[in-house]
Amino acid sequence: MIIVAGHLRVDPAARARFLTEAANTARMARAASGCLDFYLSADPIEPDRVNVFERWSSRYTLGAFRGSGPSGLSAAEIRSADVREYDVAE
Repeated sequence: MIIVAGHLRVDPAARARFLTEAANTARMARAASGCLDFYLSADPIEPDRVNVFERWSSRYTLGAFRGSGPSGLSAAEIRSADVREYDVAE
């Protein structure tokens, strides 16, 4: 199993719009083969932080989604990112 976890930093004034656009990515990910969980959420404490969590059945299924998934999230809106992948033995 692959876990992707961490956070993004975005302009606080643009966070709501960023998350609205991210909802489409989440819908597509959740419908993808091998996606066990996927969400981006507003941090309740820090107004510029977006929390990231994904859980995939394998590196292959994650790679397949990344290769065919949407590119709608604006990288220009992301000020910084600390997101890591973990290979977890079940």
